[in-house]
Amino acid sequence: MARDEQLKERWDAVVKLLGERFADGVVLDLDAIIYLVGLQELGQLHRKFKKDEKLNLMHIAICRLLQPYGYYEFEYVDKDGWPHYKVLEQLPPLKAGEQSVLMKEAIVQYFMEKDVIA
Repeated sequence: MARDEQLKERWDAVVKLLGERFADGVVLDLDAIIYLVGLQELGQLHRKFKKDEKLNLMHIAICRLLQPYGYYEFEYVDKDGWPHYKVLEQLPPLKAGEQSVLMKEAIVQYFMEKDVIA
């Protein structure tokens, strides 16, 4: 199977699973899935977040998702339980479609590492 086809199948599996589990079967977009990864990484699942905290959750997710690619490194967890990362390497300039593919690959890899999908 071609790499693109495999990514699409795995991405569809992630979207389906998360939509069923968290959105009553509604198809979640990339940003919503990134947000869920941020929630998972923070571990404070049952609280309300302010707008700026929601952006920070997405930032945590992006750092965690791109850590295996060498762009970020985990540094520490602060007194409020928020993880912090440092930039190791700047992301190369990517077109919107390339950004989307990179994030989908990283999300699929994340859920494979967590044994959520195969």
